Amino acid sequence: MGRRWGLFATIWVLILATVYLGDRFVRDVFLTDDAPRAVTPRGDLAAFEQSTVRLFEEASPSVVYIFTHGGGGGAGAGSGLVWDRAGHVVTNFHVVRDASDVSVRLDDGEAVRASVIGTAPDYDLAVVRLRETRGRIRPIPIGSSGDLKVGQAVFAIGNPFGLSRTLTTGVISALNRRLPTANDREVRGVIQTDAAINPGNSGGPLLDSAGRLIGVNTAILSDTGASSGIGFAVPVDIVNRIVPRLVRDGAVPRPGIGIVVMGEETAARLGVAGLVVSRVLPGSEAEKAGLRAADLERRALGDIIVRVNGVAVRSVSEFAAELSEAGIGAQVELTVLNQGQQRSVWVTVMDIS
Repeated sequence: MGRRWGLFATIWVLILATVYLGDRFVRDVFLTDDAPRAVTPRGDLAAFEQSTVRLFEEASPSVVYIFTHGGGGGAGAGSGLVWDRAGHVVTNFHVVRDASDVSVRLDDGEAVRASVIGTAPDYDLAVVRLRETRGRIRPIPIGSSGDLKVGQAVFAIGNPFGLSRTLTTGVISALNRRLPTANDREVRGVIQTDAAINPGNSGGPLLDSAGRLIGVNTAILSDTGASSGIGFAVPVDIVNRIVPRLVRDGAVPRPGIGIVVMGEETAARLGVAGLVVSRVLPGSEAEKAGLRAADLERRALGDIIVRVNGVAVRSVSEFAAELSEAGIGAQVELTVLNQGQQRSVWVTVMDIS
């Protein structure tokens, strides 16, 4: 009974509204138009939106899509950035590693063959050179990473999952992170960001709000392989130091002293906190300094390096970082343990590349 009364009341409301207010009121209030809706004027973009659009329009022509083929038939892809008008493009080492064929798709859609002319695995950086540049290329503006602040806005442009020229935004989440790279080395001073970085973003630029390069995106921290809000970029101050050497020489010096050390897990099982010297290379600075290798036949550990210039070292990456800090040609003081006896050894840092 209640439902019938409600329906009856509704019908009478419609009849009365039609009589007193007209058909148009009823149609506008109770029914849906059968024509497209009118567009509501939007007005101007907000100031921050305008600046982001402008940044993308100005920076994206400097970002390229890199695709590779390996000797075994495997294919890969990543991002890169135009470094100079001579056609040099910067990307990650892991993007072009083992590639026998490299092509670069430019802003105008043209795919150009390229050659790898220099790699720096210790920094996960590489330089490829376009074999021809028929179109106009635009080098990306260079900034500085020495004065960055946690919380400032950053912008990443790249080709995640093959989707070209994708922009993601975020902030600098942390500074001075350490990022493991090839050969048990690590890059120090790495930028951490929450701007989404996914597979395919590798080698693309991380920009500040002025559209300047402040880092080269290189890795994410994820169990699934997708962005989890923690991405890393090699700081531009390192990039700006390494890339000219790669363009000129094809490689960068690798500081060392000419030793081979036991793996960290092996040293840990032996209860050793330091670098166990397993081999001293003939003619090396380590041999000249008198470092002694382990004697496996006699089960003697030999020399264990525990400090460099007074700084404790427990891994190859920490040891390499201290040698890099000193520089090739410099003398460093090693604190060495051997059968419970401690001594100081002065050795010259050499290029082991």
